[in-house]
Order: sequence, then structure tokens, then C-alpha cells
Amino acid sequence: MSVDVVSTFFALLAVLGLVFVAVVIVLGVVAKVSGGLPAAVVPWRDSISELALPLGFAVALTTTLGSLYMSQIAKFPPCELCWFQRICMYPNVILFAVAWWRRDRDVRFYVLPLVLIGIGISTYHYLLERFPDSVSYSCTNDIPCETVWVWKFHFLSIPGMAWVGFALLATLSILARPRSGSGTGDTVSELSTSEEVPQ
Repeated sequence: MSVDVVSTFFALLAVLGLVFVAVVIVLGVVAKVSGGLPAAVVPWRDSISELALPLGFAVALTTTLGSLYMSQIAKFPPCELCWFQRICMYPNVILFAVAWWRRDRDVRFYVLPLVLIGIGISTYHYLLERFPDSVSYSCTNDIPCETVWVWKFHFLSIPGMAWVGFALLATLSILARPRSGSGTGDTVSELSTSEEVPQ
């Protein structure tokens, strides 16, 4: 399989992830404005909540394997900013795996700091690729940070795909909320309904 085919596959996954994050944000805004989610959406929200931990593990693992593919098989040398993003991404495979195994729905407390830092670095790296003359960074000359190794669908590069991965992990960690009445003292999720769902 060619590097272009694999890159396109990862880009398609990123597009699907971006759509998912956008839908969750829209539903979150609807819930805030109207005081709750439409009844038809509640089962979907609850199903995603139940699957959030294994999905988070799958996203973190796929993103990690994708980055290793890009550097070890496609032979795109990672720059300094790529390494910083990897530092923020790789631990999430273990964090989500342990949270899934322990059914720890408070995963956001130790995942969000990493993914928010990763989002910041990915955003900066993407801007550096798109506007190299406007954004300054002292990166090594042998592996410049503004080099675009992959460009798919006229908007997705490797840092762009990493950004989507981080955004997905942030979204899934928030959706992996404890059940109502679990006694954890957790605040109501952004995607909550005005009525409590009976257990």
C-alpha cells in the first residue's frame, strides 16, 4: 500500500473525527440554549458516553500508530514540534487503556491537561505550515517545522490531523461522564438533559 493511500485513509478518519466533534459542540450549544437535549438525542448521547473510554483508547492508539507510520515507514522526519505533539499524545494510549479497564469515567481530569497542550502545539504548528513568514519559530534547519509532508482535502496536514486527534480525545474524555446518581459528586455534563434519566 502506498504512502499516499495510507495518508488519505488517516485524513478520512480525521474528517470523520472533525464531524463528530462538530456535532457534539452543536448539541452542547443546543443543550445550553434550550435547557436540555431533544429526547431523540438522549439515547445517542448515553450510548456514546458508554463507549467513550474504548473509543478514546482507539483514537489515541490510531493517532500514535499513524505518527509512527509517518516517520518510520513513510520516512517523514519529525520536527521538534512533531515530537512535542507526540509527547502529549502517546501517554493517552495508556491513560485511556487503564481508564477503560478500571471503568474510570473521571479520565478527563488527567487526559485534558495533555490534550489541551497538544491542541495548542498542533494549532501553532499548523499555522507555521500555512503562514511560515508570519509565524516565527527557531526550528532546526535540517528538519524545518514548516515543511508540509502531507496535504489532503485542501486543509489537512499532519499537524491538522493531530489537532483532530487531540480534539477527539478531549471530547470523548468529557463525554465519559459518570452516570447520574453515581455518588461521585460530578457536575452535570454539557450535554445534559433537564430531566434525570432513571437508572
